[in-house]
Amino acid sequence: MNTKIVVYLALGSALAFGACTNNANTKASAPVNDHEDHNHNHDGHEGHEHHTDHNHPVEPTAGSQKQSTVAPKTVDPISNIPPFTFYKVKSGVSFTNADLAKGKKTIFVLFDPGCHHCRDEAAALAKNYTKLKDINLYFVSMNDPALMATFLASFAKELVDKPNVQVLYDRNQDFIQKFHVPSQFPANYVYDVNGKLQSYWEGEKNINEIITLYTK
Repeated sequence: MNTKIVVYLALGSALAFGACTNNANTKASAPVNDHEDHNHNHDGHEGHEHHTDHNHPVEPTAGSQKQSTVAPKTVDPISNIPPFTFYKVKSGVSFTNADLAKGKKTIFVLFDPGCHHCRDEAAALAKNYTKLKDINLYFVSMNDPALMATFLASFAKELVDKPNVQVLYDRNQDFIQKFHVPSQFPANYVYDVNGKLQSYWEGEKNINEIITLYTK
């Protein structure tokens, strides 16, 4: 296994059990050359020790430390939607880039079901569903599908069973290997009708700003 995959798998494991932060981090969609230190907060994930307002780098696993002595760094997301395979939480059926509804903007929300900022964003989106019915909205997580299965029903009931909304399990960690390695949850990625990245941000953001970025 090469160094890049080892690092990504270490990050996937850390993010899957991480949580969200209060600080939104808005970034332009255009590629840049500068890299940023990869940091994230742990904040009240169920079944794990709680950490509040405590930032720290994601540490490599013991296996990856032999190949790298520094915390991994992240770059901007991929500029066009790449090939991917996720799985519908309800049915377990695979969902790929070929299944994206054509002629619509596509939003990916990378989330943790135990993150209260992720829950708050989902609840706010649900209350504004009439403004979102013409876009593809996909909630993606690497977490336990059992936790994901009740996410919308618990926090965003208005989004349940909507034809343009899916909760997708990223079983093979395609997102962090092909799209982006975020530092905060929820991480939002807005792609236009041609699959080109328009904008993305990490962490909490005002719902009016979110709706504007989703629909403009």
